[in-house]
Amino acid sequence: MLDPELVQQFGDPICWGASRHGGPKPPLPQLSSVIVEDGTVTGDASEIVLSKQDLREVAAFAVVCAESVLEIFEADQPDDSRPRGAISAAWEFARGGERGKSLRDTASAALKAAKSADTAAGREAAWAAMSAAGAAYLHPLAKATQVKHILGAGAYAARAAELVAGDDRSVGAETLEQTVHCATPTVVDVLKRFPVAPSGGGRVGELIRMLDADLRSLTLAE
Repeated sequence: MLDPELVQQFGDPICWGASRHGGPKPPLPQLSSVIVEDGTVTGDASEIVLSKQDLREVAAFAVVCAESVLEIFEADQPDDSRPRGAISAAWEFARGGERGKSLRDTASAALKAAKSADTAAGREAAWAAMSAAGAAYLHPLAKATQVKHILGAGAYAARAAELVAGDDRSVGAETLEQTVHCATPTVVDVLKRFPVAPSGGGRVGELIRMLDADLRSLTLAE
């Protein structure tokens, strides 16, 4: 059974390309989605179009963010390879692989690893890895919550960094500044297709909104 926290983070598994029993994905009731030959995903209701290359670049961005704090988790739990496995699976997708069971399983495993961390910083770093594996499941829905798929790994990584520094919020801000420079024009373009990040979510939600605002302020040439 899938962890309910993972469902809350990434949506029901039927939105991940497979049913709970591994069968074909049934149509979403609220959106008529069409996948054409080049892998483009479009929704009639949302009018958001996402190509496979869009998703791969979003995933690559998320992986870079998560990798930057992986050592924080591994210092906490040196014998636990689950977050590293999630990052590896996300890299595989970003470099041309397909979405599938490996991504879902490694995201779930990274979530469980977060629960086993002894420190808050280690937990946030594992959540960053979970978010990297989940970034490929950005849905073509015009909802603010979808922004978490794009920016979640970056926000969790920033939170992990500031917690390691004694909850120094300036470290989180500096980490986000570095993260902005990792975003490709495609990532910025994809982000701007969605509504701005939602309210709530504690400090991580605040970091998501900060990163969201910083990236939206960029021009594609940057």
